[in-house]
Amino acid sequence: MASTPAVRRARRSLVFLLVLIVGLAGLITYGVFRSDATWTPKLALDLQGGTQILLAAEQTDGESVSGDQLQQAVSIIRQRVDAAGVSEAEITTQGNQHISVSIPGKADEATLQRIEASAKLDFRPVLSTGIGIDLTEAAGEEDAAAEETATGDAEAATDAGDAPADENLDPETIPESAGDLAWITPALQEKFDAFTCTSEEALDTRETAADRPLITCDETGTQKYILGPVELSGDVISDATAQMATTSTGATTGEWVVQIVMNKQGTETFGKISQRLFGAESPQDQFAFVLDGNVLSAPQMQAQILDGRPSISGGFTQDSAQALADQLKFGALPIDFTVQSQEDVSATLGTNQLSAGLLAGLIGLLLVVVYSLFQYRALGSLTIASLAIAAVLTYLLLTFFSWRQGYRLSLAGVAGIIVAIGFTADSFIVYFERIRDALRDGFGIESAVEHGWKRAFRTVLASDGVNFLAAAILFILAVGNVKGFAFTLGLTTLVDVVVVALFTHPMMTLLARTRFYRSGHRFSGLDPQRLGAVYRGRMEFRAPVVGKTASGKRNARSQKEAERRQTIAERKAAAGASTGKES
Repeated sequence: MASTPAVRRARRSLVFLLVLIVGLAGLITYGVFRSDATWTPKLALDLQGGTQILLAAEQTDGESVSGDQLQQAVSIIRQRVDAAGVSEAEITTQGNQHISVSIPGKADEATLQRIEASAKLDFRPVLSTGIGIDLTEAAGEEDAAAEETATGDAEAATDAGDAPADENLDPETIPESAGDLAWITPALQEKFDAFTCTSEEALDTRETAADRPLITCDETGTQKYILGPVELSGDVISDATAQMATTSTGATTGEWVVQIVMNKQGTETFGKISQRLFGAESPQDQFAFVLDGNVLSAPQMQAQILDGRPSISGGFTQDSAQALADQLKFGALPIDFTVQSQEDVSATLGTNQLSAGLLAGLIGLLLVVVYSLFQYRALGSLTIASLAIAAVLTYLLLTFFSWRQGYRLSLAGVAGIIVAIGFTADSFIVYFERIRDALRDGFGIESAVEHGWKRAFRTVLASDGVNFLAAAILFILAVGNVKGFAFTLGLTTLVDVVVVALFTHPMMTLLARTRFYRSGHRFSGLDPQRLGAVYRGRMEFRAPVVGKTASGKRNARSQKEAERRQTIAERKAAAGASTGKES
C-alpha cells in the first residue's frame, strides 16, 4: 500500500524525535568523558547536602548594620549565586549581623568569590610598573632571615611612636591630575622598590584612600604598580557581560573579555581620560581596572573611547570573565563581610524522602496506566509508550541542564514532575476522545485520526499554554524550592507538547493503517459499534452509521444519504404499525 502524505509526515516526526533523543544522549555522553557532566541530574540541598557559609557583616565606619542593608546584601548575594548557575541555594539572615548561604554540593572557588567579593571597582591611571616577586630562591631565604632578625627593631620603632610612612609619601604640592608623575616622590619610589606582592602589606591595598596613589599588584602577584588616585568609580557601570573579543571586521580573536557599558556620566569622564592617555609614553598610556585593590587588567589605551563601552581584558577564561561580569553587573555589597565559618551540611530530607516521592510518582503512573488500559484497551498501550518517551526526554533534559546550567533536582522539583504526569495523560485522553467522536460521526479510522488530531491539538496547546504560563510566572517571582517546582512543571509541560506532536499522533497515524485498528476490533478501543449512539436532541438516540466512508465532501454526502434512507425506513415501519392497529 502506497504511503500517504499523513504517513510520510508521521515517519518524519518520529525520525526527528529519535534524532533529538540521540542528540541529547550524545551531548551528555560527551560531557561525561570530556567535562564534568554526570549520568544523573545533580541533587539539591534538601536531598544531597552541601556547603554552608556564614558571613559576618561589618561597617567600615563603625556604625551598626541596618536591616535594610542586610536584606539588600541578601538580594545581591542571591543574584550572584543564581548567576553562577547554582540552583536551590538557600540564603537567609541570621540575627542582625549575619547571612547564611547554603549551596548544594561542594562550592567551587568561583562561586565562593562571587559570594565574598564586594566587587568595588575603581579606575586609576598607571604611573609606574615593576616585577612583583623575587625571582631567586636565595634572595627569598635571605629576606625571610632578615625579616626574622629585624622583627624586634621594627616593633621597637613602632613603640617609639614613629609616624606611619604613608604620611611622608605625598608631594609638597598636590598635583591636580591623577596621572601626574609628580605623585611619585622619592619616599613613594623607595616604598615601591621594597614592595613585593607576597608581603603582608600587599593584602592591605584596599585600605588606601581614593585620592592618593596606590601601590598594588595584579591578581597573579607577578606585576606591581604605582597607580594614581581614583579617576572614576565603578558605580558608573550600567551593565557588564562576558564575551569573545572581536576585531574590526567582526571576527573573534579567541580571547575572553568583559564588556562594560557606562552611564552618561561615566561615558563623558572616561572619554576625557582616554583622550589624555592615548598616545602617551608607556606606562603612562595604561589605565588600570582595580577590583578591591588588585589590578584586574592594565591595558594600553589604544584609542579614544568616547562611547562609554570599554573592555577589560587580561587572560580571562570563560568562567573567570563571567564571574567578574556578574560581580560588576550586580553591584557592590552595601556592607563588608568576613567569612566567619564554612562547613559541610547534611541533607535536610535525605534519600528516604526522595524514595517516598518517587514511590508516590510510581503509584500515580500505575493508576494512569490502569485507567488507560481499562478505558481504551489496546489503545492504552500508546499512552504507556508516550509516557515512557516523555520520561526519557525529561530525564535527559534535567541531566543536560544539571551539566550546563547548574540545575539541581529538589523534592519540590520531583513534585513538579509527578504533577505533570496528570497533565500529560490528560493530553492523550483529549486526543483519543476526539478520535472517538469522529468515529461516532461516521468517519473512517484514518480520517477520524486526522480529524481528531486537528481538534485535539488546539485544546492541548491551550491547556499546556496556561500551565506553562503559570509555571513561568511562578519561576520568575519565586525563590528557593518553589522555583525548582516551577522549573520542572514548565519543562514537563513543553515535553508534553513535543511528545504528543512528535510521537503520539505519528504513532496513531501508523497504527490506524494496521488491520487490528482498521477492522474496529473490540479490544482496539476504537470499535464504532461499541462507542454508543449519537444523541440527536429531544431524548432521541440513533445508532451510528458503520461502514466504509470517504473523506471530505464524499464522506458528508454518504452520511446524509444513510440518514435519509434510515428515516424513510422508520416512516414505513411506523405506517405499517398504524395500519395493523386499524385493521
